[in-house]
Order: sequence, then C-alpha cells, then structure tokens
Amino acid sequence: MSSETGSATQGQMPLKKPGSAIAHRLVLTIGPILIALILGGLILLALGVDPIKYYGYVIQRGLLSPTGIQQTLTRMAPLLFLAAGLIVAFRAGIWNLGADGQFLLAAVIAAASAPYLADFMPSWLAVIIAFVLSTAVAVIWSLVPALLRAYQGVNEIITTLMMTFLGVSLANVLVKLVFLDPSTTVPQTRTLPVADRLPRLFDTTISSGLIFGLIAIVAVHLMMTRSAFGLKLRIVGANTRAAIHSGLSVPHLTVAVFALSAGLCGMAGAIDILGVQGNVRADWNPAYGLTVIPMVFLARFNGFASIAFVLLLSVLSIGGESAARRLGVPTVFTLLLVAIVLIVLAIAEYIDHRHNQAAKA
Repeated sequence: MSSETGSATQGQMPLKKPGSAIAHRLVLTIGPILIALILGGLILLALGVDPIKYYGYVIQRGLLSPTGIQQTLTRMAPLLFLAAGLIVAFRAGIWNLGADGQFLLAAVIAAASAPYLADFMPSWLAVIIAFVLSTAVAVIWSLVPALLRAYQGVNEIITTLMMTFLGVSLANVLVKLVFLDPSTTVPQTRTLPVADRLPRLFDTTISSGLIFGLIAIVAVHLMMTRSAFGLKLRIVGANTRAAIHSGLSVPHLTVAVFALSAGLCGMAGAIDILGVQGNVRADWNPAYGLTVIPMVFLARFNGFASIAFVLLLSVLSIGGESAARRLGVPTVFTLLLVAIVLIVLAIAEYIDHRHNQAAKA
C-alpha cells in the first residue's frame, strides 16, 4: 500500500504555493514587456535616439498631460471592443485573425450610413441604426470562415486572414467608388458632423465610447466566467471531443462564437467612426486588431486584466505618435514594440512549457 502510494506520488509535481504561482504568472506577464522595452531601447540607440528621452516623452504625452490622457482614454474605446471580441474567440479555441477586416468594413458602413441617415432623422437615431448596420456587416463577413470551420473543419487561421485581406481591399473600393464624397479632393466618405457624433464625457474630449467599451469587455468577462453559455464555449475550446460527448452542438457554438467575436470587432469600428473619426479615408487601416492580440494574451484572456493592457497600448500609441514627430522616430515603432512583446511572450511560454514537461518526467 505504502509502496504504491510512494510510486504514485513520486512522479507528481509538488503543488505551487499561491504566492509563488502569482509571482510566476507576473514574471511571464511583465517580463516580456520589460524585455521588449529594453530591446526597443537598443533599437532607438542604433537610430541615434536617446531611449530614456523617448520613453519619458511617451509617458508624459500619453499619460501625464491633460490632453494626452484624454486622447489615450478615447483611443481605448475601439481597442476594448476588439479585446472583448478576441477574448470570446480565443477562450473558445478559435483563432479569429480577421478582426481588422471586420473592424474596417464596419467602420466604412458606419461612416457611409450615419451622415446619410442624419439628413432625415434625429442624429441619435441615425447613430444607433448605423451602429447596428455596421455590426451586422461584420457578423456577415465572418460567416465564411465560421461555416468552413464548423462544417468542413477548415483551419480558421487561413480563412480569417484571407477574409481580412479581402475586407481591407473591399473597404478601400467602397470608399473610392461607392461611398465617395464628391465635395472633397481627398477620397473619403461623407463626414459626420461633430455635433451628431457620440457625446463627450463631461467637459472633456473623451468619447463616451469608452464607457461602452468598458461595459462590453466586463460583460464578456462575466459571460465567459459566470454563465452556462460561457462554460459551453470554454469546454469547446478546451476539448472538442469532450464537448461532443457531453452533447454540445459544436458546429452551432462555433458559428455563434464567430458571430459574437466579429460583432464586437465590428462595434469597435463603428465606435471609432461614430465617436471620433467621423469619416473613413481611402487606404485608412489602423490595424488595431493585430496590436490588441498580444495584449489579450498578456492578460491571459481575462477581461479586467485586458483593460490595463489596453491602457498600456493606448499610452504607447498616443505617446509614440507624438514622440515620433518630436524625435524623428518612425511612426511604426510602436508596432515594432508590440511585435517584440508577442515574440518574447511566445518564447517565454515555450520555455515555461518545456520546463513543466521536464519537471513532470
């Protein structure tokens, strides 16, 4: 009896204490960010730019100045919707890499429909209808990869990337040929007047879209962690065979995940246009979806943690744009930092996985 117990426990890993587990998680989360900032600093040195001065200006402009923090909080609105959409997909085991296509098509529809509708109905009603229409377009755009994954088993990474490429191209065609504003010299849609856009918060320039974004990501977090529907999605994401054996309709749930994820990404595009931009210019593509993915992974698909990382991304984005103009750094440097974070995060997760596998052996 004792020998069996000893042999059974011999190969088991000792349980981590709660404190050590939290510290381990923090290292895997904060570590990639610090390493990315250090590597980014070395790149800045190679470009002849003082990294301390650059990062200091990013923090000052994106977080500490009154104008900068308002721009940062406004930038968070579409990013929060995107993070919510990606959390739904990733926790259900689905790689929705089509967020940028869904975002941009929804943005174009919102930009085209809102000014037109505002001509013959109250502006608040025009904004609501434009919001619903753009969300519906994003959902419809996700049906191809959804149905192919659900009923044919086609890898959604390929199909969502394909639909992103097509969506970005189609959005540009719509702006230049279908929804072009003839009164402007620059190819763009009609501009929704500032007075007709989403209201500002108090006496600031912060768009009320921030409130909607916070509601969306908190609602998604609660849905995924506290509801029966969220439990079903997590079961599908953890083990598809177990989900089938438990009687869940995996194809239907797969389509539902795609629709919900794409709908939230479409809401991000609508919120950005109806609250901030007012129009869409030809060839406009902020690529927010790709930049949010590392933040969602750093947050471990946790909605509340994602809010903090989205704030970090917004600070880097707003502050980085100003620092680029002030110090002559390429405007894509923020995207480079995000890419480095993703690479370092992947390496850290791989090393941690190999360490755990070796400890179990």
